[in-house]
This record gives sequence, structure tokens and C-alpha cells, in this order.
Amino acid sequence: MTAFDFTAILADNVPPAAVPWAGYPAHNFTGGHNDREAIPVEGFIAALTKQLREKGRELATYYLEGGPQGMLELREFVARKLTRDRGAPTTPDQVLITSGSMQGLDLVNNALLNPGDTVIIEENTYGGMLNKLNRFGVDVVGAPLDGDGIRVDALEAILDDLAAKGVAPKYIYTIPTVQNPTGSVMPLERRRALLALARARGIPIFEDECYADLVWEGDRPPALRGLDDSGAVIQIGSFSKTLAPAIRLGYMVADWSILSRLLALKGDAGTGAIEQMLVAEYFGKHFDEHLAELKPRLRAKLDVMADAVEREFGTAAEFTRPKGGIFFWMRIPGVDTSALFKAANAEGFQFNPGAEWSTMGADAQDCLRLCFALATEDEIRAGVARLAEICRRETGIPARSGNVAHG
Repeated sequence: MTAFDFTAILADNVPPAAVPWAGYPAHNFTGGHNDREAIPVEGFIAALTKQLREKGRELATYYLEGGPQGMLELREFVARKLTRDRGAPTTPDQVLITSGSMQGLDLVNNALLNPGDTVIIEENTYGGMLNKLNRFGVDVVGAPLDGDGIRVDALEAILDDLAAKGVAPKYIYTIPTVQNPTGSVMPLERRRALLALARARGIPIFEDECYADLVWEGDRPPALRGLDDSGAVIQIGSFSKTLAPAIRLGYMVADWSILSRLLALKGDAGTGAIEQMLVAEYFGKHFDEHLAELKPRLRAKLDVMADAVEREFGTAAEFTRPKGGIFFWMRIPGVDTSALFKAANAEGFQFNPGAEWSTMGADAQDCLRLCFALATEDEIRAGVARLAEICRRETGIPARSGNVAHG
């Protein structure tokens, strides 16, 4: 029997067909995975058991108490966390629980964008956001970065140029606290300058705070939303990086004037209740102690990865140690990392090529992103050595790896 051919009736913007999943590679340094040993399994069991005994019968309805915005207990936790830790006074009514932060991206884009609109993002940024914007058919303008995040002087020049062409960007998307992929943290004064520029030009800011709880040390500057008193900042966050990505739970925060429009677009009959019950109960009691255990584990893995890259690649690789998070962004001048990915993938090693995480095209072709959270320290050492071997064989760079005895 011949299978029905849907090709001729597919919508115009359907992406290429997916391929069957072949399992995770032997050396998995892609995506936003987390540390297996940091998953509090026993804590999860206790938290979910308690919630199910108390609220399990409420699963007969589409929403737990709290309605379509999400479980009230979880929204109260998010509001407390943002008020205390991010300098952003928040009430539960300003919080919308989402099925991962990616749903938050979709809601904002669906609410604000039409094909042909212009959006400003950081020149190196979250690849998932780039993919979504490209599918929307909008003009994406990348703003230059330095070690402190988005450069406000360069952003001002971009806005001047767009204004001269009669173009008003719909929003500025930024990851100011542990930027993805570079790992920078925007200082307080630059945050204020960014807000002042956006306010003067009448442009809202879309603030991605998915990694903000994973800063290694020092005081974190307040979230942009905490420094803004105009209601022009929409903020998203996630529990994937602090707890577990498979839970698929995130949140967004905004004034009701725009949050009400985002909620109207969230036509999924509610984010999964079991996940909300679990996170509300576990993080409501153990958030601080969980982070106190997780952050040292992640930082130790970062140190191992940085040492391994220095050993295996030597001066052939350039990087700046991230100030938090789970990603290692590096540059190998002279190497096309998209081509390197194909060779490495064929041998069970995966990473994120830089061109997929940048607006700069060829200028990011020699960059790549490695996630260091999932692998053990021994796996990191072995993986980086393997990557160096493949890179040297394919490109001649580095001239030799750490597998050759150093004199």
C-alpha cells in the first residue's frame, strides 16, 4: 500500500522533515542539558507525593487553583524569587507559567510580530530564537557584543540608521545575565543605559533570564525589569537550567496590559499540572539549598573544560571563561565549525556550530558552543581531546593535541 503523499499540501513555512532520532551521541556537548547527578530524585518523589495527596483530585479539571495563568503556589514562588533575588518586585498576577521558556518566545512573537517587521537581538544569541524569528519572516538586526553584553553605543547607531530609513523595531531581545552563548553579565550602569535608550526611542525590551540564577560569584545586577518603571520590559525565565530541562516548565512576567494579550494566545488549555506541582513544592522549600549544591558542580565542570581546551588546543583556541551558566563559547580561527560538526557528528561527537547561534554569518563560522553540564569531568576531558583529534585531522588545527606528549 502506497503511503499518502502530503508534500503537495504542506504549508509554505513548514521546516525540513525531521529525521528519526538515533539516540544521544557518545560525546554529547550540544543543547541545554543538565547534570544528571544534580537531579534531586528523592526530593522529587517526596514533593510530588505530597502534592498529589493534597491536590491530586484537582487533576480532574484543566487548571489547578490559579486558573489559566498557572498554579497559584508556583506563581507565588516565582514572584518571591524575582522580588528577592532579581530586584524586580513582582506579584503572582504578573506571572504566567509556560511550557518551557520557548513557549514564552512564541507567545511574544505571536503577539507582536508580522512578516517584514524588524527585531533587534544580540549578534551572538540563542539559536532557538533565531530559528523562530526566521520562520516569522522578520528582519533580524544583530547588535554587537563585548565582554559586558550588548554595546549600547553600537545599538544607538543601529537605531539611528533604522530611524533614518523609517523603521521602528518591534523590540530589543537581550540576555543580560549570563548571556547565551557568551556567558557575559551586563553591568548595572550598562543596564541603565540600555533602558534609557530604549525608553527614549519607545522600544520595548524582551529580557531572557533563563540563566540568571547560575552566576558563579559576586552580586548580580538587578534584572532589567526591576530597573524599569514603565512596564516596557517583558521577562521570561526557566526551570530547565536550575532544575531539569525535561520538566519543560518556564514562566514569563509582564504588566497585565500585555500579559493579558499573551495569555489570550496561550491556547493549550494550561501547562502540565504535574510539573507545576512538583516544582512548586520542591523549589518552594529547597531552592536555595539546591542552587548551593548545583552551582559548585557546574563551576567545577567549567574549570575542567577550560583546562582541557587549553591543553588540547593551546593557542589555536580563544575563549573567555563564562561568568555563569552551562555553556562554553570558543573560537578556533581558521576552522569552519559547521564543516567540523559534520565530521565530528559522524564519529559520535556533537556541539553547536557558531553560525547557528549568531547573526554574523561567516564572521561566526569559526566559533562553537559546548555544553559542559551533562558530561562528567572525565567525559569532558576525553571529549575535548577527541574533538581536538578530529579538528586536527580535518583542518590541521591545532598543530598537535594534548594526546601528544608535551615537551
